Amino acid sequence: MNHSPVKIKALALADHDLWAHLWQNYLTFYKTSLPSSTTETTWCSLLDDDIPVYGFGAWKDGVLVGITHVVMHPTTWSSTACCYLQDLYVDELVRGQNIGRLLIEVIYRFADEKGCNHVYWKTQESNTTARSLYDTIATQTDMVQYRKNL
Repeated sequence: MNHSPVKIKALALADHDLWAHLWQNYLTFYKTSLPSSTTETTWCSLLDDDIPVYGFGAWKDGVLVGITHVVMHPTTWSSTACCYLQDLYVDELVRGQNIGRLLIEVIYRFADEKGCNHVYWKTQESNTTARSLYDTIATQTDMVQYRKNL
């Protein structure tokens, strides 16, 4: 197993093609697809300082091997914002090397620096591999999500 260091940094304009490849793999993992216009809007939002959407990448040996996106938003339950960790994906070739954990820990620090009161996310109930990590770094709530697509 290769134990070279992993560097986590904010995504930048030059990362587009590498990001797009991992983004597509992430969508495939969840058996979904999005119009290319949505993908490009997402990318532009990640780079726009006026939109509270942020993207980070995990780099190993100069290769982008993981991505995460977060959305900061106000909440009626606190006077400070909260951080929604919306997307997290690690290339399957490097899973099991703590890259997901490193990405989440960077988000914890980032959200704390931004004055957020908590970080939260959701995952599929059947995603047992990810949930085994999540159970060690966060607390599962008893909330149930309902949704109506419009």
